[in-house]
Amino acid sequence: MIDWSQIDTVLLDMDGTLLDLHFDSHFWLEFLPLRYAQIHAMEPGEAREWLHQRIIQEQGTLNWYCLDFWSRELGVDVPELKREVADRIAFRPHVKDFLARLQQEKIRTVIVTNAHYGSLNLKKEYTDIHTLVDDVICSHDFQLPKEDVCFWDKLKEVEPFDPSRTLLVDDSLPVLRSAQKYGIRYLLSIVQPDSQAPRREIDEFRAIDHFDEIMPKKSDS
Repeated sequence: MIDWSQIDTVLLDMDGTLLDLHFDSHFWLEFLPLRYAQIHAMEPGEAREWLHQRIIQEQGTLNWYCLDFWSRELGVDVPELKREVADRIAFRPHVKDFLARLQQEKIRTVIVTNAHYGSLNLKKEYTDIHTLVDDVICSHDFQLPKEDVCFWDKLKEVEPFDPSRTLLVDDSLPVLRSAQKYGIRYLLSIVQPDSQAPRREIDEFRAIDHFDEIMPKKSDS
């Protein structure tokens, strides 16, 4: 699937790609509505429905990912609530081996995430994920989400990469579309970002279950 001799840089999403999206899904869909209901004296079902509708309004924007925004909007300390369920943060299968192999093969690896620093720092603390790659870049520094095609120009200013020799792996189809429009040549999605959710049918882009399917062989470099 991948000719590694043609790739110099691998850009990697974090949540749903390197880390199991179950932590985030559980937090936003189950835990936060329950705690919000407790704090604001609401019925859990009512809180869940209201939160879902409110969150969907920000989809595709930087606010969708911004914990400071949601803390203000909801009147709760979202980063602190995330810490209450941080034991659910986990790597997806074969990720550590894949990243180690890329390092061995001298292929530059960069995490490019929409995650807010409040979430990113928590995941660094629990996984040391930042020690397994060459750099971690947060879209909040650019005030643009990865869904915006202009994001990739901003990225290139701080992380020079050749789009024709770059692989992006991301579970988000809108992000992959943005990267495709920008001209990143190699694009991969993830079939099952959340280990507790159903597998997805993805026809628009090539997709993998796990990183052992594209593990570089030493002879490829």
